[in-house]
Amino acid sequence: MMKKMSIPTSKTSLVLFLCQIISALDVPLDSKLLEELSQPPTITQQSPKDYIVDPRENIVIQCEAKGKPPPSFSWTRNGTHFEIDKDAQVTMKPNSGTLVINIMNGGKAEAYEGVYQCTARNERGAAISNNIVIRPSRSPLWTKEKLEPNHVREGDSLVLHCRPPVGLPPPIIFWMDNAFQRLPQSERVSQGLNGDLYFSNVQPEDTREDYICYARFNHTQTIQQKQPISVKVFSMDSLNDTIAANLSDTDIYGAKPVTERQPVLLTPTGSTSTKVELRGNVLLLECIAAGLPTPVIRWIKEGGELPANRTFFENFKKTLKIIDVSEADSGNYKCIARNTLGSVHHVISVTVKAAPYWLTAPRNLVLSPGEDGTLICRANGNPKPSISWLANGVPIAIAPEDPSRKVDGDTIIFSHVQERSSAVYQCNASNEYGYLLANAFVNVLAEPPRILTPANKLYQVIADSPALLDCAYFGSPKPEIEWFKGVKGSILRGNEYVFHDNGTLEIPVAQKNSAGTYTCVARNELGKVQNEVHLEIKDPTMIIKQPEYKVIQRYGHVSFECIIKHDSTLLPTVTWLKDNDELPDDERFLVGKDNLTIMNVTDKDDGTYTCIVNTTLDSVSASAVLTVVAQPNPPFDLELTGQLERSIDLSWIPGDENNSPITNFVIEYEDALHEPGVWHYQTEVPGTQTTVQLKLSPYVNYSFRVIAVNKIGRSQPSEPSEQYLTKSASPDENPANVQGIGSEPDNLVITWEPLKGFQSNGPGLQYKVSWRQKDVDDEWTSVIVANVSKYIVSGTPTFVPYEVKVQALNDLGYAPEPSEVIGHSGEDLPMVAPGNVQVHVINSTLAKVHWDPVPLKTVRGHLQGYKVYYWKVQSLSRRSRRHVEKKILTFRGNKTFGMLPGLEPYSSYKLNVRVVNGKGEGPASPDKAFNTPEGVPSSPSFLKITNPTLDSLTLEWGSPTHPNGVLISYTLKFQPINNTHELGPLVEIRIPANESSLILKNLNYSTRYKFYFNAQTAVGSGSQITEEAVTIMDEGKMAMASRQVDIATQGWFIGLMCAVALLILILLIVCFIRRNKGGKYPVKEKEDAHADPEIQPMKEDDGTFGEYSDAEDHKPLKKGSRTPSDRTVKKEDSDDSLVDYGEGVNGQFNEDGSFIGQYSGKKEKEPAEGNESSEAPSPVNAMNSFV
Repeated sequence: MMKKMSIPTSKTSLVLFLCQIISALDVPLDSKLLEELSQPPTITQQSPKDYIVDPRENIVIQCEAKGKPPPSFSWTRNGTHFEIDKDAQVTMKPNSGTLVINIMNGGKAEAYEGVYQCTARNERGAAISNNIVIRPSRSPLWTKEKLEPNHVREGDSLVLHCRPPVGLPPPIIFWMDNAFQRLPQSERVSQGLNGDLYFSNVQPEDTREDYICYARFNHTQTIQQKQPISVKVFSMDSLNDTIAANLSDTDIYGAKPVTERQPVLLTPTGSTSTKVELRGNVLLLECIAAGLPTPVIRWIKEGGELPANRTFFENFKKTLKIIDVSEADSGNYKCIARNTLGSVHHVISVTVKAAPYWLTAPRNLVLSPGEDGTLICRANGNPKPSISWLANGVPIAIAPEDPSRKVDGDTIIFSHVQERSSAVYQCNASNEYGYLLANAFVNVLAEPPRILTPANKLYQVIADSPALLDCAYFGSPKPEIEWFKGVKGSILRGNEYVFHDNGTLEIPVAQKNSAGTYTCVARNELGKVQNEVHLEIKDPTMIIKQPEYKVIQRYGHVSFECIIKHDSTLLPTVTWLKDNDELPDDERFLVGKDNLTIMNVTDKDDGTYTCIVNTTLDSVSASAVLTVVAQPNPPFDLELTGQLERSIDLSWIPGDENNSPITNFVIEYEDALHEPGVWHYQTEVPGTQTTVQLKLSPYVNYSFRVIAVNKIGRSQPSEPSEQYLTKSASPDENPANVQGIGSEPDNLVITWEPLKGFQSNGPGLQYKVSWRQKDVDDEWTSVIVANVSKYIVSGTPTFVPYEVKVQALNDLGYAPEPSEVIGHSGEDLPMVAPGNVQVHVINSTLAKVHWDPVPLKTVRGHLQGYKVYYWKVQSLSRRSRRHVEKKILTFRGNKTFGMLPGLEPYSSYKLNVRVVNGKGEGPASPDKAFNTPEGVPSSPSFLKITNPTLDSLTLEWGSPTHPNGVLISYTLKFQPINNTHELGPLVEIRIPANESSLILKNLNYSTRYKFYFNAQTAVGSGSQITEEAVTIMDEGKMAMASRQVDIATQGWFIGLMCAVALLILILLIVCFIRRNKGGKYPVKEKEDAHADPEIQPMKEDDGTFGEYSDAEDHKPLKKGSRTPSDRTVKKEDSDDSLVDYGEGVNGQFNEDGSFIGQYSGKKEKEPAEGNESSEAPSPVNAMNSFV
């Protein structure tokens, strides 16, 4: 089949050859330049060498060429000039060499068969096309023939010949029936390469009358049909009487049944054959054999291997196909046909020849006057092709002489060429299998320099990347190129630049200082030209927060970040890919400004996600893998093998682990006989194991299922396995947890845990219950009961030991002998109380009690311990009785003493002791009375301070809620608190226990005091209660203090104010010099800011002191705080430290306690006048107040 040469047809195709490697000049692909330069012709498109045409359509013989000036075209036919103008059926397309032969308007295709060649010529030379052989396609009819029916014996071989008519090109053969259905083919029946249908052995089903061979001629789109062929297959059993009558006593009549036969080759025949194929073609070798059973074909290459990746087997291995064959594929190929009776082989000797093929095709030359060059034409083939040269379509031997040209075999050498040396040369390489023809021109040009790169072109590159500044140029002779930077820059040299032959300036690592204007200068002997370009350097695009590897459970949410940094003048675009492809069109994928979020992740979301950031200058990307994990899929294909009475093997196939390795498998079983629908744990195995041997129990109808487990969780259970029923047997074990415990004093209740259904090992499960009194009875008493869990033995003595055992049995026998357990008959209440109860009082809140143990026989049960009942009768201090609340302490085991904590001091108590067994408590011992000694009292119930005067305060208090003994006195301690939070001397006063109030005299006026008050018994002092109070201020003193406060008339104060005024004046002068404006200093506001906000007036309506309370003892007195209005302090209140009280009082009070003073607003306090003091009175004065 002839092939069509593919040649470019674009506008720039003319110079595809110009841009190939040449010795002197390259012509750039610039359309404007190409229009101006003279060019010899170049063939750009032509019809294939072997051109088969449809005889019903017009014949179009293509020939297109380019050149400057445009070439003219002429044709030869069968070696002589073709007069196109003289044939009315032939026209040439305008501006083209393509011929159109009009067949559809009366022309005959057969009249135009022949060899055509096109020539394209202009003033610089002539190019020629290949020899184009024109042949019309043919699709002749089948010759009529008489086809006899084929009568074949079953098992024999058969060949149905097709013998299609010879067409151009050869037809495609196929076999069909009358219904246009292709006949089925197999190893037994198949079509050969020649179109025949081969039967290795016929079978009765091969009988039919419509074996039809079809030939399809693709060029004419026609199908020719051979007459149907009839095949009748006879078997020995189907020979009828008619055949017997017609063929009496023949070989067929009475023949033996079908017998097997060893292989025999149907094609090719003989033991050897030869095959020649051309390099690059497809090699097809065929072997078809007859035989019964149907032979199997195998192919080998003697002394070598069949070529990998190029070898294919077709037609049920009857055809060996090797594509793109080469000389290395030559050799002997053996096909071997084999069946059970033997084998046969055939050797095909393959020789690979080669039509000419290029080693070095000649390439166009563009030279300057006076330059040298060469044309090289090298080809290979088998046999080796001969090389011949033509010049402008004429054999070079008879072409016009050129002194610059010298032919040396496959090379033409040019020296000192001139413009008249321009020509087109043809190289022809041919052997007996074909030829190659190549055109290559020599174009001699003299041109001044030209720069083809646009002027002022702007280049933008990323910092630290290469910058390539173009200076595309042309000139003949070849110009020299120089580069400059800046308006007055010097020529660029050095290692920081790379100068390419095509004029490009490369800056391998462009930096910010590389930006600027660059000038390219091109010069040759005919002139000089220059061009400026501009370079800008941009910051690189970076991904500063890359997406990270994520592991997410199915149906979760996941987000990938992609935060970027880029040059402010570049506009980036961010694209997300999944597995290097676009994201799925799914609303679950949410693309944000700098992230990708996937909602409700599924298994199909597993993969690699890539963030790609593109600008016009650079591109960066970062990827991360998303692994979606989930519970494993359930195992499947459970299989039971190795069934034994007590074991079985279970195997399974694991389901998908869903990206989380399976750690283990859990095997469960169901007993359909005893507990249908209930699954029990059987065992588990590691995740690498897929088979296990399971232990079985008798009389169980087993089904098994498997559950896979990974870190995420458990899979769904597998489908259950098939059921397996084990045989019955006697029980292997007896009931567990056997006990003998009486519920009444005269019985013994024997209990046990019944066997589970699969433990019964068979039908008819029962229990044999046996018992005997320990150390009394020798014989066992036994009873057989149904499948229950309890049996009661009546009429037993109270709490005596018994030996008990329970044995399982079923219809097949007894379980092994059970072990014995010790039980006891029922308990009764203890008979006696503990004796010799003694109490030892340790302190006021703790006592120790002793008792003698009761005899064990009187316990009449399991001794559990002793209980001590105790209760408070009365307090010894008040002698008042109250509701009796008994308390109980239990002491486990056989203890004979115990501690009684939490007693109240100075109280009368009683107690008794009782023994306890499993039935209950025994009788109580006689009550034992004891008293607790005194303790320290609680704090007084309240402390009130009333009737404040200038020098006295009245104190009232209540006795302790819990005196815990006999009160002997009270202790009062007090001390003053001055204005600076300092504590004065502490004064202590002892007060008789029968007092409930006290007047303190000779106190300082307007002074705060803190009081500490507690009660005492003979044991010691109790906890104290605290309180504070203030005496009233004297009016006369207040007036004096007021005068002291007015210091505006004092001399020292006036002097101080003058100094301040002078300082302010100096500051104003300085500010004036600096031309700055001054501002008033807010003296008054600043002084007001320092005013003490904590001083608050006393209540004017009742003259009482303000309230004060504190949560802890010895804590600072809170500023502005006051005692409660009723002068009481709860007993929970604690003493306060006087150190942390607020500042001294600047306000002044009238005698009735009303506030009359004003805050002075001064930062410093003034000293008090006269003999006034804020200190507390001396202890002597304090004592005198009681006189």
